[in-house]
Amino acid sequence: MYEEILKASTRIAGRIHTTPVQTSAAADAWAGKQLFFKCENFQKTGSFKARGALNAVLKAKDENPKLKGVVTHSSGNHGQALAWAARQAQLQCTVVVPEGSPLVKCNAIQSYGAELIYCAPNPQARYFITEKIVAEFAFLFVPSSDHHDVIAGQGTIATEFLSQVPDLDAILVPISGGGMTSGIAVAAKNIRPETKVFAVEPEGKDLQASLMAEQRLWKGEPKFLDTIADGIRLQQVDHLTFPLLCKYAESTVFSASDEEMVSAMKFIWQQMKIVVEVSSSAGLAAAVSSRMKEVMPELKKIGVILCGGNVDIDKLPW
Repeated sequence: MYEEILKASTRIAGRIHTTPVQTSAAADAWAGKQLFFKCENFQKTGSFKARGALNAVLKAKDENPKLKGVVTHSSGNHGQALAWAARQAQLQCTVVVPEGSPLVKCNAIQSYGAELIYCAPNPQARYFITEKIVAEFAFLFVPSSDHHDVIAGQGTIATEFLSQVPDLDAILVPISGGGMTSGIAVAAKNIRPETKVFAVEPEGKDLQASLMAEQRLWKGEPKFLDTIADGIRLQQVDHLTFPLLCKYAESTVFSASDEEMVSAMKFIWQQMKIVVEVSSSAGLAAAVSSRMKEVMPELKKIGVILCGGNVDIDKLPW
């Protein structure tokens, strides 16, 4: 997988932004550690998702020049990214989104030329409609995380980050399906094995138990968590990402409540003057948590992934 990440870096170079790393003395004081914020909220389409989507689309078109289009289901950020990537590759794109998705994200998907189809707010409805579109139009399904080329694209965050700050002790990554976290973990462990990669989840995901057991302990069908962080509300990580997480990421997982994420989000807006969505604040919430101080006191230089900035400013959570 690391070789695929390096190929992805070459494939998408020149089409995406090299995102900056920001620091904050106030954040360092709050955490009691040196924090380095990787600003993927400044990425094309406003989130890290552009990396994986573009890598998958460009590779697919290279392998199949007759490809007509692509389809996905997404709560917003991946949908925007795939719509943008499809336009880059001159392909059609359809995005299935659950009812109630942030309007700012839905409008952006359409602004990139994609067709938007709404579905019931549950994973099963998204899967059903997406499969119908694949069958009817022969479009390629590009999931938000459970795809090797998407994972490889997200892994370029770490190759870039560790070239900017080579001696990070740890990287904190908000997690939903696990594409970004697994890609970063694979890359980081190959570049600097001593760098620890931690997933940061919304409360209720219970990822740590599964990682420690190295088996999927979730029962029943996938579902959405009841969290304000719409970008990371998927309860279960995906099937391709899970074994990569078990092998390359730390089994310790940090959980953040809605209140903790909103507090961290407000800090980033007020103190750092950076627009981020709630999901992006999960890493800072973990960095300043009492649990971080208790279980990982030796960590001094910590990378925090600000994964996206697609927030509806008419509906801020405070």
